[in-house]
Amino acid sequence: LMPRTFDLVFEKIEQEKLLEVEVRMFMLELYLDKLIDLFSDSSDDQKEKIIIRKNRFGTVMPTGVNVRVANEAADLYDYFDEGMVKRKVSSTKMNAESSRSHLIVSIILNLKDKRTNDVSEGKITLVDLAGCERVKKSGAEDQALKEAQSINQSLSALGNVVSAVLGGQKHIPYRSNVLTLLMSDTVGGNAKAQMFVNLSPADYNAGESENSMVFAQRVKQIKNQSKSERDAEIVKIKLQKQVMELQRKLDAQQKV
Repeated sequence: LMPRTFDLVFEKIEQEKLLEVEVRMFMLELYLDKLIDLFSDSSDDQKEKIIIRKNRFGTVMPTGVNVRVANEAADLYDYFDEGMVKRKVSSTKMNAESSRSHLIVSIILNLKDKRTNDVSEGKITLVDLAGCERVKKSGAEDQALKEAQSINQSLSALGNVVSAVLGGQKHIPYRSNVLTLLMSDTVGGNAKAQMFVNLSPADYNAGESENSMVFAQRVKQIKNQSKSERDAEIVKIKLQKQVMELQRKLDAQQKV
């Protein structure tokens, strides 16, 4: 999914003639309730603390993280490979390579209208969630047990956020966990969320598969609540494109 997204981003940019687009990327790992910058030097023990904040566009942009600029899809591929080398995995009784953390890859698109010089920002957040573990099955002990407990707590917090959004509650508990705070511009608001679920074909894991499907079904029910201002901006860009296309056709007819 991530490589396909990398390619699609630049395919869409090539099609845009009215916009200047700058593509940036950061890559984080949430391990034992701590955010780790996967672009930082491994010998550098996180000199600057990562603080989760929103910028003027309402986009979550953590401070204290390395942000890379990409000029083509190949750059995003290279950055992704670099970060994945540092991600924490281990073996359990249920999985030969079990993710012990949540992976957060964010692609930020800074957009500038060539005609009006108006600027806006978009963001694609790709989150690889570690699976909820039943400790009796996974056989997790010591450090692995702490990892499992942290993963389960964060997934439970995400479930509470989804429930609050679906219930139309005024208070959404994004701040209850680092994961949900980091995803506060991803679930709810004017964001569009999609969830892909990997299921085990074994009857032995039917319970986990069913729980995953139920969770994904709840996420699917989240409705996009687009802000009127952003809707107006999108309409404006579409109208500009239509006007330019009509002008191009008129110019072609006049030449004939």
